[in-house]
Amino acid sequence: MTSTLTISNLTKDFGGVKALSEVSMHVAPGERVALLGHNGAGKSTMMKVILGLVAADSGEISVCGAAPGDADARSKVAYLPENAMFHSALTGLEQISYYMRLRGEDSVGAMALLDKVGLGAAAKRRIGTYSKGMRQRVGLAQALIGHPRLLVLDEPTSGLDPVSRRDFYELLDALAAEGAAILLSSHALTEVEARTDRLLILSRGRMVAEGSLAELRRDAALPVAMHITAINGYDADILAAIPNAIRVNDAVHVTCSQDEKLATLAQVAAMKGKIADIEVIPPSLEDIYSHFSRRDGQ
Repeated sequence: MTSTLTISNLTKDFGGVKALSEVSMHVAPGERVALLGHNGAGKSTMMKVILGLVAADSGEISVCGAAPGDADARSKVAYLPENAMFHSALTGLEQISYYMRLRGEDSVGAMALLDKVGLGAAAKRRIGTYSKGMRQRVGLAQALIGHPRLLVLDEPTSGLDPVSRRDFYELLDALAAEGAAILLSSHALTEVEARTDRLLILSRGRMVAEGSLAELRRDAALPVAMHITAINGYDADILAAIPNAIRVNDAVHVTCSQDEKLATLAQVAAMKGKIADIEVIPPSLEDIYSHFSRRDGQ
């Protein structure tokens, strides 16, 4: 399947400072990809290159089969910045209607878009009365105008409450199911851990890791943790049977490598009459992100 977004060996310097260094990546139709990185890692520069706002120094980039910034690419790409700003005197309905006319769309569909992002009841209120989260949803509504093939989202859940964040990701799931390619940047690692198909980690302008969460866990080779709750009186037996086990409060804590996980679980299973419960805790996305960033000297 042809990728909606393809970047090969992209490089961009600003006054001798290398913002991006030979970065390659792709986003396929229907794929949800998270772009992760510390402040200054190059995420914003990459998004600006994709949108055609900044020209790359070298490398190749294809956006929906066109060059970034071309009219064809612009008509198929939507962008949501971290801090969306709108005219405070306009209502949500007036603002989205205006944007729809700018894009050559029939503004009769503005209310449906606002309903889709949960703003139907506030559509005729002035944006100046909206909370930050509501303004972010106005931004999401404008990003959905024209059924874009590629959505570029910069910290899209900034200012949203937990319920709105859940609704937002459900909306992204539906868009991806319809074939939209989604590239989102976020510092909220626990959010993107379960709601994206692939993860990209930038560090100092270089792509230091790429893959699904399972692939990154395998590449990072970080230890797996197990918390074992013993039936009363048997914790000493568990500590004796598993050499690297330690007591942590009222439980037994074990860490092992990925390769040792099944063997360790087999040891635990052999003592099932002495164990009340076991919790297996794989490395989180935060652990993995820290690992690859530290490896790059961060």
